[in-house]
Amino acid sequence: MKLAVISAGLSQPSSTRLLADRLAAATRAALPAVESRVFELRDHAHEITDHLLTGFPAGGLPDVLDAVATADGLIAVTPIFNASYSGLFKSFFDVLGDDALRDKPVLLGATGGTARHSLALEHALRPMFTYLHAVVTPTSVFAATEDWAAGGDITLPGRIHRAGAELARLLESRPPAAAPDPFALTTTFESMLAGEGIRSF
Repeated sequence: MKLAVISAGLSQPSSTRLLADRLAAATRAALPAVESRVFELRDHAHEITDHLLTGFPAGGLPDVLDAVATADGLIAVTPIFNASYSGLFKSFFDVLGDDALRDKPVLLGATGGTARHSLALEHALRPMFTYLHAVVTPTSVFAATEDWAAGGDITLPGRIHRAGAELARLLESRPPAAAPDPFALTTTFESMLAGEGIRSF
């Protein structure tokens, strides 16, 4: 069973990547059959921008897009800027195929400087993934800067554990993702454009 993990952290090391790793570990602890791959969007920032401009993925981006599309589940974690997800995070999901997340279990996470930004998970991220027809876990996890400090939020490990367990249950109840059929016939103009990597806007 395959799990794709997307981290949109901009710094290195990154608290966003740390949260992504811990969410993936919690999911694997609840469902040992899961194999996870972590992708840092900062490594593909130029490729994502080029894809937005040209409609064609290049470099290592096709591997990331394919891994997300064919995974059985997804963990997506972003830093919060100006009370919403980062531009890099949004741009990646803008170039992902329209149906890539349909019915796919997704666990959402976010990091920020203060807990006041925690509601961004509910008013920004969850609506976007609902629009993309993903099946989002009931629990999403926000980690503020102080949560990582000694004596910080003691409930953070518990929320990570609960969210990972919820994603594991969704993965167990979902049939394995099928690889796309390269020989399938396209039936609409839009699907033909998508098959050629061409966008209609």
